Amino acid sequence: MEWLFAVLGAVAGLLIGGAIVFFVPFFKKQRAHSNAKKIVRDAEIKAEHITKNAQLDGKQIVYELKQEANKEIQERKAEVASQENKLMQREQNIDRRDQMITQKEAAIDEKNEMLSKRLKDIDKKEQTLQSKIDSIIVELEKVAQMSTQEARDELFQRVESKISKEIAAYIKDQEEKAKEVTDKKAKEMLGLAISKYAQDVVTERTVSVVALPNDEMKGRIIGREGRNIRSLEQLLGVDLIIDDTPEVITVSCFNPIRREIARLSLEALIKDGRIQPGRIEEIVEKCKKEVDESIHKAGQDVAFKLGLPRINPELLDYVGRLKYRTSYGQNALDHSVEVAYLAGMMAAELGLDQNLAKRAGLLHDIGKACDFEMDGSHVELGARLAKKYGEPEIVINSIESHHGDKEAKSIIANLVQAADTLSAARPGARSEILENYIKRIEQLEEICNSYDGVYQSYAMQSGRELRIMVLPEKIDDIGAFKLAREIRERIENEMTYPGQIKVSVIREYRAIETAK
Repeated sequence: MEWLFAVLGAVAGLLIGGAIVFFVPFFKKQRAHSNAKKIVRDAEIKAEHITKNAQLDGKQIVYELKQEANKEIQERKAEVASQENKLMQREQNIDRRDQMITQKEAAIDEKNEMLSKRLKDIDKKEQTLQSKIDSIIVELEKVAQMSTQEARDELFQRVESKISKEIAAYIKDQEEKAKEVTDKKAKEMLGLAISKYAQDVVTERTVSVVALPNDEMKGRIIGREGRNIRSLEQLLGVDLIIDDTPEVITVSCFNPIRREIARLSLEALIKDGRIQPGRIEEIVEKCKKEVDESIHKAGQDVAFKLGLPRINPELLDYVGRLKYRTSYGQNALDHSVEVAYLAGMMAAELGLDQNLAKRAGLLHDIGKACDFEMDGSHVELGARLAKKYGEPEIVINSIESHHGDKEAKSIIANLVQAADTLSAARPGARSEILENYIKRIEQLEEICNSYDGVYQSYAMQSGRELRIMVLPEKIDDIGAFKLAREIRERIENEMTYPGQIKVSVIREYRAIETAK
């Protein structure tokens, strides 16, 4: 029985397990099917809602677009309407203008017709008047027995003869007045410039003598078999003259800078006491550097003192070299500074560029800084240096014309000439041997008196001006100009003189009558 119950239990378990195996997937399938239907139904509902919402949104967008389109259409219509109104107003204005222009053209046509009629009337009247004038002229010519042209010429001749003398007298009077005014102004300006520049005049002479403590020093300077003096002369480029003059050595050299180096070297050697070729070479080299530094500093000091900017440093070195150059005892650098001051003052009085005038005055004698080393006059060398270092054309012309070698092309060049003459002619500025001065004055007067027709001649202003009186019967006005030119050429060719000499030929003819 037990095994039966066991079999029945097993069979029942199998049946129950098979039922479970069969029914469980079935029920799951049914549940899944129902869930799928539910999901599909929910999806359909959602899709329907989305569709309805999309339709509503589309309708809203379409509505809004329609509203915007309608609004834009209304604005365009309003704009078109305003443009139409403006065009209508313009057309109306154009119509009015056309009417006004038409009216004006009509009025102008009327005026033209009236003017043409008046012109015709005037032409007729002119023809009538001309015919009357012609008839009157014919009658006058018959009465006067003279043509119109002859009458006009006669009238002009009488008027000319009457007023020509008056015109000539008037012109002469005005020229004299103008000359007096210009002379007065020039003298006032020169006097003012001189009074403002109150520097003392110091006359310098070239120092070429070195004092010795005793005559024994001469032997030490000469050295054994003359080796010391040969070394000095070779290194310095000068001649040392040792004669019987007690306690003195004379330095001879045309180059003032070498002469200055020689003087300083000799003084240093005498003070040092060690005079031998090796020491001489050291001292000479040291003195050369000292003089070069002194030259450079002198040029810079002058430019700073005058307030002149932008001058080439190499050109300033040439300015500094003028410190050791003299002309008739007058220091060339002091003379150039004085000319610069005077030219600048006169330029300021005339309203010109004061700095440019100072620059031209300072550099007018720059050629003297190298005329003892290079061929050519100091005027030519100065112009060459100014061109080389890029100076303005006015400065170059002032250098070329300050002795009258070329024509002055500017007022500043004339001011430099005047300032140069003032500086050289100041009392005590330049020294000269009295005998040479008297000989020059006599030679000037001899040249003038050698010409036929000259009855008196005077050398004035220390020989800077010649006044020559001539006989009017022998020398006419043209001959006076010719005589002045010939005398000037002879002076330039036959004489040596500082500065310039003005030649004035005076021809005076007097007509004297006595009224009784």
